[in-house]
Amino acid sequence: MTESNELPEAPDDVRAVFPGEALPRAQAFAEMLAGPGVVRGLLGPREVSRIWDRHLLNCAVVSEAVRPDARLVDIGSGAGLPGIVLAIVRADLQVTLLEPLLRRTVFLEECVAELKLENVEVVRERAEELAGARLFDVATARAVAPLDRLLTWAMPLLSAGGELLAMKGERAAEELTAAAAQLRASGVRTAELHGRAR
Repeated sequence: MTESNELPEAPDDVRAVFPGEALPRAQAFAEMLAGPGVVRGLLGPREVSRIWDRHLLNCAVVSEAVRPDARLVDIGSGAGLPGIVLAIVRADLQVTLLEPLLRRTVFLEECVAELKLENVEVVRERAEELAGARLFDVATARAVAPLDRLLTWAMPLLSAGGELLAMKGERAAEELTAAAAQLRASGVRTAELHGRAR
Protein backbone atom coordinates (compact mmCIF):
# COMPACT_ATOMS: atom_id res chain seq x y z
CA MET A 1 0.00 0.00 0.00
CA THR A 2 1.42 3.37 -0.96
CA GLU A 3 1.28 6.45 1.24
CA SER A 4 -0.64 9.40 -0.15
CA ASN A 5 -0.37 13.02 0.91
CA GLU A 6 -3.93 13.71 -0.25
CA LEU A 7 -6.79 13.85 2.21
CA PRO A 8 -8.96 10.78 1.56
CA GLU A 9 -12.74 10.94 1.44
CA ALA A 10 -14.46 10.48 4.77
CA PRO A 11 -15.22 6.81 5.46
CA ASP A 12 -18.80 5.53 5.21
CA ASP A 13 -19.29 5.22 8.97
CA VAL A 14 -18.34 8.84 9.68
CA ARG A 15 -21.95 10.10 9.87
CA ALA A 16 -22.63 7.85 12.83
CA VAL A 17 -19.71 9.41 14.72
CA PHE A 18 -20.18 13.00 13.48
CA PRO A 19 -23.96 13.46 13.20
CA GLY A 20 -25.76 16.52 11.85
CA GLU A 21 -23.77 19.78 11.96
CA ALA A 22 -20.74 17.95 13.31
CA LEU A 23 -19.94 16.35 9.94
CA PRO A 24 -19.20 19.52 7.91
CA ARG A 25 -17.14 20.82 10.84
CA ALA A 26 -15.19 17.56 11.00
CA GLN A 27 -14.60 17.75 7.23
CA ALA A 28 -13.39 21.35 7.51
CA PHE A 29 -11.09 20.41 10.41
CA ALA A 30 -9.68 17.49 8.40
CA GLU A 31 -8.88 19.92 5.57
CA MET A 32 -7.19 22.33 7.99
CA LEU A 33 -5.06 19.50 9.40
CA ALA A 34 -4.14 18.28 5.91
CA GLY A 35 -3.32 21.80 4.67
CA PRO A 36 -2.08 24.40 7.18
CA GLY A 37 -1.51 21.71 9.82
CA VAL A 38 1.03 19.93 7.64
CA VAL A 39 2.59 23.14 6.28
CA ARG A 40 3.21 24.38 9.85
CA GLY A 41 4.61 21.04 11.02
CA LEU A 42 1.75 20.12 13.36
CA LEU A 43 1.04 16.93 11.45
CA GLY A 44 3.46 14.90 9.35
CA PRO A 45 2.75 14.63 5.61
CA ARG A 46 2.45 10.84 5.90
CA GLU A 47 -0.40 11.27 8.39
CA VAL A 48 -2.68 12.96 5.85
CA SER A 49 -3.91 9.65 4.42
CA ARG A 50 -4.77 8.52 7.98
CA ILE A 51 -6.48 11.71 9.21
CA TRP A 52 -9.94 10.18 9.39
CA ASP A 53 -9.19 6.78 10.91
CA ARG A 54 -6.13 7.42 13.04
CA HIS A 55 -6.93 10.94 14.17
CA LEU A 56 -10.50 12.21 13.87
CA LEU A 57 -12.52 9.03 14.39
CA ASN A 58 -10.10 7.70 17.00
CA CYS A 59 -10.48 10.93 19.00
CA ALA A 60 -14.25 11.20 18.49
CA VAL A 61 -15.04 7.88 20.16
CA VAL A 62 -13.44 9.17 23.37
CA SER A 63 -16.49 11.43 23.73
CA GLU A 64 -18.48 8.41 24.89
CA ALA A 65 -16.39 8.38 28.08
CA VAL A 66 -17.00 12.07 28.89
CA ARG A 67 -19.85 12.99 31.25
CA PRO A 68 -22.53 15.46 30.05
CA ASP A 69 -21.86 19.21 30.33
CA ALA A 70 -18.28 18.64 31.48
CA ARG A 71 -15.57 21.28 31.71
CA LEU A 72 -12.75 19.62 29.79
CA VAL A 73 -9.09 20.60 29.46
CA ASP A 74 -7.02 19.13 26.63
CA ILE A 75 -3.42 19.14 27.91
CA GLY A 76 -0.77 19.75 25.26
CA SER A 77 -3.47 20.15 22.64
CA GLY A 78 -1.02 20.46 19.74
CA ALA A 79 -3.08 20.29 16.55
CA GLY A 80 -6.33 20.03 18.53
CA LEU A 81 -6.42 16.28 18.95
CA PRO A 82 -8.54 15.25 20.77
CA GLY A 83 -9.82 18.62 22.07
CA ILE A 84 -11.25 20.12 18.88
CA VAL A 85 -12.72 16.81 17.81
CA LEU A 86 -14.47 16.41 21.17
CA ALA A 87 -15.83 19.96 20.91
CA ILE A 88 -17.19 19.21 17.43
CA VAL A 89 -18.92 16.00 18.54
CA ARG A 90 -20.16 17.30 21.90
CA ALA A 91 -21.56 20.85 21.90
CA ASP A 92 -22.46 20.38 25.59
CA LEU A 93 -18.78 20.37 26.61
CA GLN A 94 -16.79 23.46 27.57
CA VAL A 95 -13.37 22.71 26.11
CA THR A 96 -10.10 24.43 27.02
CA LEU A 97 -7.23 23.75 24.62
CA LEU A 98 -4.10 24.08 26.75
CA GLU A 99 -0.94 24.52 24.71
CA PRO A 100 2.29 26.37 25.57
CA LEU A 101 3.73 26.84 22.05
CA LEU A 102 2.75 29.98 20.13
CA ARG A 103 2.68 28.47 16.63
CA ARG A 104 0.32 25.78 17.86
CA THR A 105 -1.99 28.17 19.71
CA VAL A 106 -2.21 30.36 16.60
CA PHE A 107 -3.31 27.31 14.58
CA LEU A 108 -5.79 26.30 17.27
CA GLU A 109 -7.30 29.79 17.40
CA GLU A 110 -7.67 29.78 13.61
CA CYS A 111 -9.41 26.39 13.76
CA VAL A 112 -11.80 27.52 16.52
CA ALA A 113 -12.70 30.66 14.54
CA GLU A 114 -13.05 28.86 11.20
CA LEU A 115 -15.21 26.08 12.69
CA LYS A 116 -17.24 28.58 14.78
CA LEU A 117 -16.75 26.53 17.94
CA GLU A 118 -18.35 28.65 20.65
CA ASN A 119 -17.65 26.01 23.30
CA VAL A 120 -13.86 26.24 22.97
CA GLU A 121 -11.16 28.51 24.38
CA VAL A 122 -7.45 28.41 23.63
CA VAL A 123 -5.07 29.03 26.53
CA ARG A 124 -1.35 29.45 25.93
CA GLU A 125 0.16 28.08 29.13
CA ARG A 126 1.76 25.00 30.57
CA ALA A 127 -0.39 22.77 32.75
CA GLU A 128 1.82 23.54 35.76
CA GLU A 129 1.14 27.26 35.31
CA LEU A 130 -2.62 26.79 35.25
CA ALA A 131 -2.65 24.56 38.35
CA GLY A 132 -4.47 26.21 41.23
CA ALA A 133 -6.12 28.80 38.97
CA ARG A 134 -8.68 26.59 37.20
CA LEU A 135 -10.41 23.27 37.84
CA PHE A 136 -11.92 20.90 35.28
CA ASP A 137 -14.14 17.81 35.36
CA VAL A 138 -12.12 15.97 32.71
CA ALA A 139 -8.58 16.21 31.38
CA THR A 140 -7.57 14.65 28.09
CA ALA A 141 -4.12 14.12 26.60
CA ARG A 142 -2.89 12.37 23.48
CA ALA A 143 0.77 11.48 22.98
CA VAL A 144 1.91 14.19 25.40
CA ALA A 145 4.07 12.44 28.01
CA PRO A 146 4.48 9.14 29.87
CA LEU A 147 1.60 8.51 32.25
CA ASP A 148 3.58 9.12 35.46
CA ARG A 149 4.61 12.61 34.27
CA LEU A 150 1.17 13.33 32.80
CA LEU A 151 -0.40 12.63 36.19
CA THR A 152 1.68 15.37 37.83
CA TRP A 153 0.34 17.86 35.28
CA ALA A 154 -3.28 16.69 35.14
CA MET A 155 -4.21 15.96 38.75
CA PRO A 156 -3.87 19.58 40.02
CA LEU A 157 -6.26 20.65 37.23
CA LEU A 158 -9.02 18.20 38.18
CA SER A 159 -11.87 18.91 40.55
CA ALA A 160 -12.91 16.28 43.12
CA GLY A 161 -14.07 13.20 41.24
CA GLY A 162 -12.43 14.43 38.04
CA GLU A 163 -11.15 12.07 35.36
CA LEU A 164 -8.04 11.88 33.22
CA LEU A 165 -8.56 10.29 29.80
CA ALA A 166 -5.05 9.56 28.52
CA MET A 167 -4.95 8.31 24.95
CA LYS A 168 -2.05 5.90 24.76
CA GLY A 169 -0.54 3.56 22.19
CA GLU A 170 0.70 -0.02 22.25
CA ARG A 171 2.63 0.42 25.51
CA ALA A 172 -0.39 1.62 27.50
CA ALA A 173 -0.41 -1.40 29.83
CA GLU A 174 3.32 -0.97 30.54
CA GLU A 175 2.84 2.73 31.29
CA LEU A 176 -0.04 1.98 33.64
CA THR A 177 2.09 -0.52 35.56
CA ALA A 178 5.09 1.83 35.64
CA ALA A 179 2.92 4.65 36.99
CA ALA A 180 1.49 2.62 39.90
CA ALA A 181 3.39 4.58 42.58
CA GLN A 182 2.50 7.92 41.01
CA LEU A 183 -1.16 6.88 40.76
CA ARG A 184 -1.22 6.13 44.50
CA ALA A 185 0.65 9.31 45.38
CA SER A 186 -1.76 11.37 43.28
CA GLY A 187 -4.77 9.95 45.12
CA VAL A 188 -6.18 8.21 42.06
CA ARG A 189 -9.03 5.91 43.13
CA THR A 190 -9.33 3.79 39.98
CA ALA A 191 -7.21 3.39 36.86
CA GLU A 192 -8.58 1.39 33.95
CA LEU A 193 -7.20 0.41 30.60
CA HIS A 194 -9.72 0.44 27.77
CA GLY A 195 -9.17 -1.33 24.46
CA ARG A 196 -8.31 0.26 21.18
CA ALA A 197 -11.02 2.60 19.98
CA ARG A 198 -10.58 1.86 16.26
